[in-house]
Formats: sequence, C-alpha cells, structure tokens
Amino acid sequence: MIKEILEQLAPLDAQIAALKGNGNDMDALTAHASELAELAVEEDEILRTCGPLTAEDRVFLARHPERPHIDEIISALFTDFFEQRGDRQCKEDPAILGGVARFHGMPVTVIGHRKGSTLDENLACNFGMPGPEGYRKALRLMKQAEKFGRPILTFIDTPGAYPGKDAEERGQGEAIARNLMEMSGLTVPVLAVVTGEGSSGGALALGVANHILMLENAVYSVLSPEGFASILWKDASRSGEACEMMKLTAQDLYRGGIVEEVIPEPVGGAQRSHAALFERLDAALRMHLKELCRMSEKQLADQRYKKYRQIGETRNA
Repeated sequence: MIKEILEQLAPLDAQIAALKGNGNDMDALTAHASELAELAVEEDEILRTCGPLTAEDRVFLARHPERPHIDEIISALFTDFFEQRGDRQCKEDPAILGGVARFHGMPVTVIGHRKGSTLDENLACNFGMPGPEGYRKALRLMKQAEKFGRPILTFIDTPGAYPGKDAEERGQGEAIARNLMEMSGLTVPVLAVVTGEGSSGGALALGVANHILMLENAVYSVLSPEGFASILWKDASRSGEACEMMKLTAQDLYRGGIVEEVIPEPVGGAQRSHAALFERLDAALRMHLKELCRMSEKQLADQRYKKYRQIGETRNA
C-alpha cells in the first residue's frame, strides 16, 4: 500500500529537508549537492516500487494532511485575493474561504473548503466541515459573482457538512439545498475542482458546476467509506472493501461522465511536490475557463442542466 511506501520515504524526506535547511548560501548547497543527489536517487527507487493504486490508497492520499489546501492554492494561482466574510444572517464560518481575486488578470470569485494545516487551524476551521453559515456565505459570493459577471471557481475538500445539532437548528439542510438550486441556474461559468476528499452534501453544495475537475488521487462520494461500511455491514473496519464498491476515485468518476478531467499528481501524491501540482492545475483551469467563457449566459445554464441530466452515461477511458 502507498502508506507503507510513504513511511519508507519519510526519513529520506527529513534528511533532504535538513540538508536544504542548512544550505543558507550557494557554497553550502554545493557542498551538499552530491548527498542530495544520492538521496533523490534512493527516493526514486522506492517510488518505482509503487504499483497501481487501489481505491483505498487514493482515499489515504486524499486525506493526507500535507496535501495542498485552499490557502496555498490561492497563494500559488491567484493574485489580488480579497477575502469576504460572513453570511449576513448569523456569523462568519472559517470552514469556507472565499473572495474576489484575479486569475491571469481575469477577475474571478474563488470559494473553497478550508481545513487548516495545524491542529489549532483544524479546530478553528472545524476540520473543513462547514455549518449553514459557510454555505450561505458561499452562495452570497456566487450571486455577487453573477451580478458582476465573474467566473466562479470552487475547490472541494471536506469530509462533509457539520452534522451537529446546532447546525441543523440553524438550517443546515436548507442551506445546502438552496446552494444546489441556485448554482444550477447561475449564468456565469462555474468550475469546480475536487482537490482532496469530497463527501456528501457538504461537497455537493459547492459542486454544481459546468465542468468538474479532480486531482488524480482525490475522491468524491455520497459519504465516507467508513460511513458506507457502517451502514451496509455494521462494521466500519470494512472501509477498504467499501472504497472499491463505491466507485469514488477520479478515474471511476471520469468513466461515469461526472468529471471532465483528471489532473495528474506527482508520483506518491500531491504532497510530494506542490509546485508541480500547481503548474498542472493552473494549465487545466486556464483551458477550461477559456472554453466556458466563450459561452453565453443561456448556454452556460443549459450546459449545466444537460450535464447533470446525463450523469451515469459511461465514457470510454
């Protein structure tokens, strides 16, 4: 499994980081160049032992804590980002990050699930599980984007919407349902990217798009494999078996006609090289936005409608 391979790589990664950290000048880097090269070769040999990934492997990678998060994606791909907060009804939900930015000079609205990179950030962002305020904030930004003719880009990475009693009392189900309804009729381009784990209605509330892209090791499903196994077999330990049955990988969903493109990741997962992933993601976003921006308002709404009516028709890989 990929988990064991990454465990083998961990000490080598630590050595490489230590050597690079000690290289504060060119002379120091030159002194460590041969050692760094040897470690890189050793890592490549280990990575070559990585065979075809199972669905369970991809779920593990989709949940990897060092995968690129929305904050890093915005910093790498967008300029002039201006965050907007609050749902104008109740409060601010940090589990959804959104605002206005420029993508290669084009004004866009960017919205995504935010998990955080440290334990404190995880707690502050509720581990990427938004409440109804987060989805209302997202909808507010989408309607604003529609008013000013800005394309919308959403980045999906959540284990699901927060299922707590207080969230239900404040209208969690209604907030998600309203997003699904409103997004289906938006008259600007909507491009969604599943970057990690996209589970349940918490993911769908940002996923009604003209085009859906997925990173190679991202997953997109009706619920978590553990939840699936608990419901079907009353045994969460069978989650690995559930991963295969659920057809939740990017490759499965591409064949099913649900996603338009699978974006390759570095060998071993996106966490191995953020820079390489961002380069590929940037190219994919530019290509799909260029195509969608040629369409009229009516064509965009019609295309989105037809896309969801055709879900389930298989596509040859």
